[in-house]
Amino acid sequence: MAVYVDAAIWKWAGHRWCHLMADDTDELHRFAAELGVKHSSYQGPPKTSAPHYDITGFERDRAVRLGAIECSREEIVAIFRRVRVPNGKGRS
Repeated sequence: MAVYVDAAIWKWAGHRWCHLMADDTDELHRFAAELGVKHSSYQGPPKTSAPHYDITGFERDRAVRLGAIECSREEIVAIFRRVRVPNGKGRS
């Protein structure tokens, strides 16, 4: 299993943000906890169809050092499609 991050290009609240995603929801939560990201940054069903965390550019740098795979926009979209949850139902 792997954890992925895209580029921190989304501006909000004075920071640049990106997405932290994983092949498995449990792996995603484990990695986010190791990274020190609050669970309140998690977005998943039913709010969104693909489980992910929104993280800052600073957190992204740390995630890469911890082993997250850097992805282009096209790659993260492909991962989004692969891990999304149909009809907002949970998947592990």
